[in-house]
Amino acid sequence: MKKPLHPALSKIENIFRPSPLTQLRHPLLEQHHIELWLKRDDLLHPIVSGNKWRKLKYVLDHALSIGSNTLVSMGGAYSNHLHALAYVGRELGLKTIGLIRGEPGPSLTPTLTDLQHWGMELRFVSRTDYRLLRQYRDCQALPDLQAKQYWLPEGGAQVSALQGVAEIVTELDIDYDMLCVPCGTGTTLAGLISAAPPQVSVIGFAALKNAGFLINDVAAILPQQYNNWQINLDYHFGGFASTTVELMTFIEDFERQTAIELDPVYTGKMMFGLFDLIAKQQIKSGQRIIAIHTGGLQGKRGFTC
Repeated sequence: MKKPLHPALSKIENIFRPSPLTQLRHPLLEQHHIELWLKRDDLLHPIVSGNKWRKLKYVLDHALSIGSNTLVSMGGAYSNHLHALAYVGRELGLKTIGLIRGEPGPSLTPTLTDLQHWGMELRFVSRTDYRLLRQYRDCQALPDLQAKQYWLPEGGAQVSALQGVAEIVTELDIDYDMLCVPCGTGTTLAGLISAAPPQVSVIGFAALKNAGFLINDVAAILPQQYNNWQINLDYHFGGFASTTVELMTFIEDFERQTAIELDPVYTGKMMFGLFDLIAKQQIKSGQRIIAIHTGGLQGKRGFTC
């Protein structure tokens, strides 16, 4: 029997809306006889949207169950993960500390302003020290962690995060051939792989350059070996949080035709990649595809179209 969530966490989850599954209409899809659906996790909650809640849910349940009173994590100046963590931490009555990549600018970004408003303590660390933080995975692994402090690695990439992501699959009430998701740390991809039917192809679209290491990272976090997944490394557009005119134009056109907003860091790149692969006929005709909208729209404030 499934263990119930901590009561404080259940209270928060009760305000979340179910995320709908929306079929996209587009001439390219009709031309190639592709059925493309978007799992709108961006609509779960106005602040804690997308895969961030999915990944945090059971991690926070564990933190609460062991009596933690402070959440410590890491991210950049527009981090979706820290944005969600700061808000939920406040709602749970927990202290939060964010280790921010790079030196502070002359003013805080809109994201960092939100974090501070929700009570997160901001600590800026050099890019060299930030990279070293990535080696600490376990909730108690961070050096000098104080009593009752709980460590969440970048993006909330812990094994317990897979359980929340896997719940996406249980909400899909149609048959499908392919399941797609953008990749940062690969944790969301791993959760989907662990829950998807074995006959379904699961594809991650890397949001960062030189991301071949994600293949090993995902394999390492999976509970067993699976043979139905891959990571596409071709649609990073220059690197993490990098964009091009081509990408931003695609996002503008997509939003105009579908009335669905995309972020340029994750879901925008995945959707560009999917449409490009369909146009090049690298996805065979007759496929039914479900793509996961992982939210992150607050980070769009760092970009101009």
